[in-house]
Amino acid sequence: MSTGGPRAATLFQAMFGVVVLSLAPVLASSPASAASFADYPTWDEVVVAQRNESKAKALQQQLQASLTNLQTEAERTQAEADAMGQIYFEAQQAYDEQLIVTEALIEQTEEAEVDAETAYRAAALIIAEMSKTGMIDTTAQLFTMPGSPDALIGRLSTSRILSERYASIYERAIELRNSANALAEQEEIAQSLLEVLRRDAEAAFEEAQVVAAAAGAALARAEQDIAEIRARIEYLQGIREQTVADYNQGLRDLWGDAAEGEISQTGWSRPHPGYITSNFGSRINPVTGVRQLHTGVDMAGTGCGGTIRAAKAGVVTYAGWNGSWGYYVAIDHQDGTGSGYAHIQAGGIGVQIGQTVSPGQPIAKVGTTGQSTGCHLHFIVRVNGNRDLVDPVPFMREQGVPLG
Repeated sequence: MSTGGPRAATLFQAMFGVVVLSLAPVLASSPASAASFADYPTWDEVVVAQRNESKAKALQQQLQASLTNLQTEAERTQAEADAMGQIYFEAQQAYDEQLIVTEALIEQTEEAEVDAETAYRAAALIIAEMSKTGMIDTTAQLFTMPGSPDALIGRLSTSRILSERYASIYERAIELRNSANALAEQEEIAQSLLEVLRRDAEAAFEEAQVVAAAAGAALARAEQDIAEIRARIEYLQGIREQTVADYNQGLRDLWGDAAEGEISQTGWSRPHPGYITSNFGSRINPVTGVRQLHTGVDMAGTGCGGTIRAAKAGVVTYAGWNGSWGYYVAIDHQDGTGSGYAHIQAGGIGVQIGQTVSPGQPIAKVGTTGQSTGCHLHFIVRVNGNRDLVDPVPFMREQGVPLG
C-alpha cells in the first residue's frame, strides 16, 4: 500500500480528522490477521474525501459564475472607458481646431489694434495740420488738452469740428477699434468654453479609467481565486484517489482480490443499493395470493441488470435455477452464516459453484425470474451453521451495513 510518507500521512489526518488508532478497540475482538483496518483508510474517510472534493467543485462553480459576472462588468466598464476616451478625443480635437481659429482671432485682433491706432494717429495729424492753416477753430485748445487719440477724436466729434471731408477717417477709426474689441471678446469666450469642455471630458475619461482599472483588478482577483480552487480540487482529487486506492488495497489485503465497495469492519457488504419493497416475515404472496413466509427482504431501484454483490467473503454453493426463486446464488461464508440471492436475470449469474468470492464482489445481475412481479433482489441470510433463516435487516444492521 502506498502511504505517501509521514508528511502525507500527517497532512491527511490534519485535513480529515482521521485518528486511525481509534479503531483498535473495535478490532480487538476480531480475529488476528496480517492486515487490519487500522492500516487503511475507512469507508468514512473515503466519503469525507469525496465530499470535500464535491465542496471544492461547488465552490469552483460559484467562483466561475462570479468570474463570468466580473468579466461582463469589466467589459462594460472598459466600453464605458473607451466611450469616455472617445469623448475626450473629440473634445480635444475640437479644442485643437478651435485653437487655430482662436490664434487667428488673436492675430486679427492685434492687426486691428494696429490699424485702429494708425487710423487715430492719422486723424490726429490731419486735424493738427488743419489747425495750422486755420481751417478749424479751437484746434489748438483741443490738441493742447491731454488725452488719448480716442478721447481726442471723441472730442472732435462732439464739437463738430470735423468736416464732411474727414468724417470717413473718423468712422474708419471707430470701426477698426470696435472690430478689434469684438475679436478680443470672441477669443476670450472661445478659449473659456474650450477649456471647460476639455476639463469635463478629461475628468470623465479619468473616472472611466479608474472604474475599468477597478474592474480589471477584481477580475484578476477572481481569476486568482479560480486558479487556487482548481489547485485545491486537483489536490483533493489526488487525496480522494489515493484514499480510494488505499481503501481498495486494504479491502484486497483483508478480504481478497475481488473485494470492493463499502465493507464493514466485520467484513459484510451491502448486496444491493436500492430501497426495500418487502420485508422478511409472513405475507400474501403477490403471485399466488397465498399467505406464506417471505424468506428474505426484497430490494429494488436499479432495475433489471443492476449489480448484485456478495454480502461477505465465502464459497459459492449454488448457482442456477431454483424454483420460485428463479435464478439463484447461495454463498457459504464459512463462519456459520450464509446468504442467498434470488430472481437473478437470465444469464446474469457471474459466479460458479465452488468459487471463492470476496465481500462486495459483483456476482450477478438483478432480474425478475421465478415468482416475481418486477426487477428486484430477494436477499436471504442464514445463521447457526448456515441453516436457520433470519431477518436480514436487523442482522445486517448489527454488522454495520444498513439495508434500504
